[in-house]
Amino acid sequence: MKLPRIIFGSSALGNLYQAIPYETKRAIAAEWMRAVDSPVIDSAGKYGAGLALESIGHVLRDLDIEPSEVTISNKLGWKRIPLKGEEPTFERGVWKELENDAENVISYDGILECHAQGNELLGGYKADLLSIHDPDEYLADAASDAEAQARYSDIREGYRALSELKDRGEARAIGIGAKDWRIIERVYRDGVPLDWAMFANSFTIYSHPDEVRSLLAEMESSGVTIINSAVFHGGFLLGSDYFDYQPVTRDERPRLFEWRERFHALCEAEGVSAAHVCCQFALSAPGTAALAPNTSRAERVHDNVRYVTEPIGARFWSRLGEEELVDKAALVPLIS
Repeated sequence: MKLPRIIFGSSALGNLYQAIPYETKRAIAAEWMRAVDSPVIDSAGKYGAGLALESIGHVLRDLDIEPSEVTISNKLGWKRIPLKGEEPTFERGVWKELENDAENVISYDGILECHAQGNELLGGYKADLLSIHDPDEYLADAASDAEAQARYSDIREGYRALSELKDRGEARAIGIGAKDWRIIERVYRDGVPLDWAMFANSFTIYSHPDEVRSLLAEMESSGVTIINSAVFHGGFLLGSDYFDYQPVTRDERPRLFEWRERFHALCEAEGVSAAHVCCQFALSAPGTAALAPNTSRAERVHDNVRYVTEPIGARFWSRLGEEELVDKAALVPLIS
């Protein structure tokens, strides 16, 4: 797969953490189109129970963008359903002011339903890159080993559906997106034909295990394109109170906050942006072709593009290792 260095995440268009007005969503999309030729937009039915997909379609039509001018990735597995209570039943407290709910429907039929619904929500645009979204969470919800085995069979059936969509020319490439890298490894080792894999929260400046680095290198050698996402751990590394999309406090995770303070102090002392550092480190992961950052502010789109294209000098990375903020072995590609 050939991808631009940056893929534009769209969870903010689904009202992640805050409800943002349509004018802001339109401005963000306009910056996407200005920033990169033929941009790639990453979305999912889970983002705002389909609101992000719906918003993408609205803003692209409003901007008179031809479908051929943009590539859309849709991570499948969550289907929009009517909202019956005061708030959605999935990821409570994370998505704001939604008018719909979403349910997890990973299966052969469920993935086909999500694909059809996603393209309908896009309203004239269609997703060319397809994957199964958060199969790790689907497995984690199993109440027993037997149910976990049944759910993994559902995931395999979902990939059968994706393969058929690709064979019919309804998808250019198929992949996987997950927060727990171990499900990516399992699916990959079971021989599922992946074109790409999106690792979320898995290889970041805060967390970069040797096992993940080895898996990325192996997948690269077998031709799987790697996309790194959630490299700010849900915004926490840049100062938010959410870590991996969950609210967090200093009392609960004192060492986490201490690490962030030391990291920011070093960035300030060296005159570099923490976001820039996070992005450049994440791009150094083996096989990583692109990052998929998300922003709720149009003015940050240009900064994100700069963060993935402008390198940071070896001096900073050496200081980072000296301060023991990262595993020195992970810094080798950035220092050598």
